[in-house]
Amino acid sequence: MLTRPPEGKEKLVGSDASHAWVSVFAGDSRWVDFDPTNNVIPSVDHITFAYGRDYGDVSPINGFIVGGGEHQVSVAVDVSASD
Repeated sequence: MLTRPPEGKEKLVGSDASHAWVSVFAGDSRWVDFDPTNNVIPSVDHITFAYGRDYGDVSPINGFIVGGGEHQVSVAVDVSASD
């Protein structure tokens, strides 16, 4: 999602991390998106990078690690509007 909102508007929840919203089939081959976290209909500020039934279908990192010790994954994305 847009990381830097227009002046005077607050950042949406999930704008600095991945965040999911839902799509509902509304008939006539039309899908409608809803972002219940922010109570908005996704627009150009939302960026879709995957579609799936659940997190397992769209996980950005998939696989396994063999070995011991502690592991931590960190992901960051910065999105800004183009003029």
